[in-house]
Amino acid sequence: MPKHAENILADALELPPMARAELVENILSSFEFQGRNTINALWAQEAEDRIDAFERGEMSTIPAKDIFAEIEKAR
Repeated sequence: MPKHAENILADALELPPMARAELVENILSSFEFQGRNTINALWAQEAEDRIDAFERGEMSTIPAKDIFAEIEKAR
């Protein structure tokens, strides 16, 4: 990796988690490939379907803190 890229990475790793997530999303969005719009539309529909299922009581949730605790325990 070029030195300037290493410097950018080091700076990025100092950002708060949400800022890092936004940065990653922006970088990933910069890659254009055939079918990206279709994939984005499918993910949007999946999200809407899950929200609808939750609102109908067909799907439950797990608190994020529980998920993160499981991840930490698995390390």
